[in-house]
Amino acid sequence: MVRKKDSLPKHKVYSIERKQAKWGFLFTVPCIVFFAIFAFYPIFYAFVTSLTNRKAIDRTWDFVGFENYVYIFTKDNGGFALSNSVRATLTFTLGTFVPMIVISLIVAVFLMQLRKDKQRGFFQLAYYTPAVLSSVVAAAIWMILFDPRGLVNQFSNTIMGTSGVDYNWLVDSVMLQISTMLVYFWKYIGYFVILFITGLASIPPTIYEAATVDGASRWKCFWRITLPLLKPTTVMVSIMAMLQCLKTFSTQYMFHQGGAARKPIDVITMNIYFTGIRNGRLGRACAMSIVLFFIMLGLAYLQLATTKSAEDVEY
Repeated sequence: MVRKKDSLPKHKVYSIERKQAKWGFLFTVPCIVFFAIFAFYPIFYAFVTSLTNRKAIDRTWDFVGFENYVYIFTKDNGGFALSNSVRATLTFTLGTFVPMIVISLIVAVFLMQLRKDKQRGFFQLAYYTPAVLSSVVAAAIWMILFDPRGLVNQFSNTIMGTSGVDYNWLVDSVMLQISTMLVYFWKYIGYFVILFITGLASIPPTIYEAATVDGASRWKCFWRITLPLLKPTTVMVSIMAMLQCLKTFSTQYMFHQGGAARKPIDVITMNIYFTGIRNGRLGRACAMSIVLFFIMLGLAYLQLATTKSAEDVEY
């Protein structure tokens, strides 16, 4: 005798996973709405504004298409071309981003080697304190240090074995770029050290104990265990550091207000400020903002794609 299959109930049957996904989505709705209002909408509005000739003081404006993009890529924009700003931004990013990642990782590994928690806590607080300061305050402090009679110039004379030499930290174009890099490095290295310490603390100590029993040295443990297991944290820190460097503005602006030349440190954000706020060309400023957005998006995607391809090759 063939038994008939029980007919399925008409009401929809939800699994536990689907119920959890449903409630998880409901809890993320406020964040999605927040980002849509304060992040996605401004990007869309900036793109629309970049297609117009809108000015800061005029209420009327006309649609000009991609004329602003053609202008910023072909004209000098009052002596300060976008190409120079892109060069200054990439120079600052490469000069700050790479040393910050490498040195913050080294400092984090060194702090994790400290046996006493009090010592570790003291150094963590000391490294993180500059990150709490405002960027304007940090720039003002370093402008005093970079003075010809300041501590940085005296320290440079001591290292170089010279006496009374002015290294023109705020005058020479190359030294001015290095000065902005030093300020940013000093301010944000502690923040990324804390992130690396968090990643290192998540690695089980039993792995190091087993490697030590097998005769592995500290150097091999660092290359074979620490770096591979720290890869997710490294990717996150590298993307955050790169985006932070690309958005730099306060340090360069304060140095320029203090009398430094604008052209060597005329990053894209400062060019946007002078174009949109000082000159009132909101359409051109928004076009520069969209260009900066795509630069940041492209570099972030490149980092993620490179990391993913490296993992595919490894496994």
